[in-house]
Amino acid sequence: MSDLDRTYRIGPIHLAPSVTRLQGVTLLVGAFFSIGLMTFISIGQTYILNEHLGIPIGEQGTISGDLVFWTEIVTLTFFMPVGILVDRIGRRSIFAMGFLLLAATYVLYPRATGVDDLYVYRFVYALGVVTIAGGLSTVLVDYPAERSRGKLVAIVGLLSGLGIVFTNQFFGGLPKTLTAGGMDGVEAGYYTHYAVAALAVAVAFVVLFGLQKGTPVRREERPGVRDLFMSGFRQARNPRVLLSYAAAFIARGDQSINATFLILWGTTAGLAAGMDTAEAVKNGTLIFILAQVAALVWAPIMGPLMDRMDRVSALGLSMVLAAIGNLSVIWLVDPTPGGGLVFYILLGIGQISVYLGAQSLIGQEAPKATRGSVLSAFNIAGAIGILLITAVGGRIFDGIDPRAPFVLVGIINILLFFACVLVRARFPVPAVAQAVD
Repeated sequence: MSDLDRTYRIGPIHLAPSVTRLQGVTLLVGAFFSIGLMTFISIGQTYILNEHLGIPIGEQGTISGDLVFWTEIVTLTFFMPVGILVDRIGRRSIFAMGFLLLAATYVLYPRATGVDDLYVYRFVYALGVVTIAGGLSTVLVDYPAERSRGKLVAIVGLLSGLGIVFTNQFFGGLPKTLTAGGMDGVEAGYYTHYAVAALAVAVAFVVLFGLQKGTPVRREERPGVRDLFMSGFRQARNPRVLLSYAAAFIARGDQSINATFLILWGTTAGLAAGMDTAEAVKNGTLIFILAQVAALVWAPIMGPLMDRMDRVSALGLSMVLAAIGNLSVIWLVDPTPGGGLVFYILLGIGQISVYLGAQSLIGQEAPKATRGSVLSAFNIAGAIGILLITAVGGRIFDGIDPRAPFVLVGIINILLFFACVLVRARFPVPAVAQAVD
């Protein structure tokens, strides 16, 4: 048996041919830190808006939403070029570059002298998000055998949740620890962001030296740049791929709503209750972390379940769970760790379920030779979801109620559940199975 035919396992996860255990473990390490390092921007930004810049609470929802909106404008511009690079030059260098760009962001962010500076630094952050998302999502499609796709997606979701908890809990509480030790609030913000940047650099080197070189197809089999550019849009003619794009729209929107507005809601509630900035940010961080803990506990339950179901049916179930989580927030009155535990659990379960369902469906349907480009279209759909939902969410957070962004996402979850029912009834056979037939 040649090395190309040999298959490896990591516990219950069967890897695709030619993927080694070291490469599989490197994927898991990259997954652990990727989302955590990306979502820290919400905690760091909230701290800087309050402690460094002194922005009034009543303006922070709109500013936060607009910063996310600007980020997604940049990601929409660069997702497809990055996807083409992933297919042409390989996954690992693009993935590693993303972590270096995040490191640059966290060096720059505490140096902001006004909100305008944050918009400039968000450009660097957006490039980091694009490259990490493009690298991670494509490797996640490359590495599992089909029978283990749901399990690996679930493990990656679990590790991403653990990474969010670790990164946000440790670094989110670091300013409080530093100020308690006698450091002033602004200086504590500098040291916290520099520590996060150092971690991002370390992860970049792990990814660069640990992942598989090149692409899954030989050089002579690679499609041209024009074909790669168009492939993501052409694949939308497959209704199951189109559904996965719609799922990415709401999965990323849901994730962003939780990361941006759950933290902001907890922070502003803490400030209104008389907490200092560091303590209020910690309050917002903790309720977000509770949702992530629920997500990581649920991921290994949902993943194997999805491997036993049609991917579209699994996505429909995910939409139901997400709708329950988001709409239940209507009854949340006290956004503190002890004031609404059941709501944070439901939010976390719904968020991770939609993420797992969307990733599993696109992983099954994306063609091998153009995966980077198809995953870029998938990520573009997610970026549009973040762009629209957070832009509207920031305004209804300030203008209507902090619960309003979650209700908006819950309504979209219900609409996509009915889309899943329609696709399952009319297009029951995956594209992979049609190709075999």
